[in-house]
Amino acid sequence: MSKYIELSNLTKTFTAKKNIKVLKKINFKFKLGKIYCLMGPSGSGKSTLINLISLIDKPSSGSIKYKNIKIDFTNNKENDKFRSKNIGIIYQQDNLLTDFNALENVYLASLAAGNDKQKALDKSKKILNLVGLSNRLDHFPSELSGGEKQRVSIARAIINEPKIILADEPTGSLDKKNSEEIFDLLKKQINPKRMIIFATHNRVLANKSDCLLEIVDGNIKSANV
Repeated sequence: MSKYIELSNLTKTFTAKKNIKVLKKINFKFKLGKIYCLMGPSGSGKSTLINLISLIDKPSSGSIKYKNIKIDFTNNKENDKFRSKNIGIIYQQDNLLTDFNALENVYLASLAAGNDKQKALDKSKKILNLVGLSNRLDHFPSELSGGEKQRVSIARAIINEPKIILADEPTGSLDKKNSEEIFDLLKKQINPKRMIIFATHNRVLANKSDCLLEIVDGNIKSANV
C-alpha cells in the first residue's frame, strides 16, 4: 500500500489577540486500505488537522501532497473539485439538510458531483439500504434518531466512492451502543482503495483502528502504525 497523503512540516496558527499555534510541523504519511484514529485532548488540533486534509482550511506553512502532487491552496476551484470526487466528510453534528429527507440528503450529494439524476437516485437507495435505512428513506432529520442521522451522514459521505473518508468525532454525541455500531459500520467501508481518518476521544474505538495517532501540544507524539 503506497502513501496516498503526505503531510510535510504542516503548521496552523490562528490569529486572535495573539497568535495561537495549533499544529506544529506535522509530518506523516497516510496509506490507502487503513483506518487511522486521531486522539488527543480538546484543543489538541484533531479537527484542525481534518479541516486541512479536507482542503476546507489552509495551512500556515508546510505542504500536503495527494498521490505525490502538492496541493496549491490558492486554487480553490480545483481543490473544491478534488474534494467532491475524492473526500467524504462526517461530522459530530450530522450537518444534514433539515428540509430534505434521508434519500434527498444522499441523492443531492451525488448530483453535486455531477452524476446522472436517475443513477444518483438508484445509487442513493442502494447505499441507504447498505447502512440499514431502507425503511427510512422518506424520513426527515427531525424524525431520525442520532444514530440514524449518522448513518445517513455515512451514506452521504460514501455515495461518490471517495478515496478518503474524514470523520470528525462522529460518535461524540451518541451513546455507547450507537457509537460502536457507527464505528463498526465505518470500518466496513475500508477497502484497498480507501482510507478513513477518524478523530475521537473514545479510547475503546481508537484501539479498534489500524493506526492510532496521538496528538499532543500540536504534534503527533506517538503513532501505533
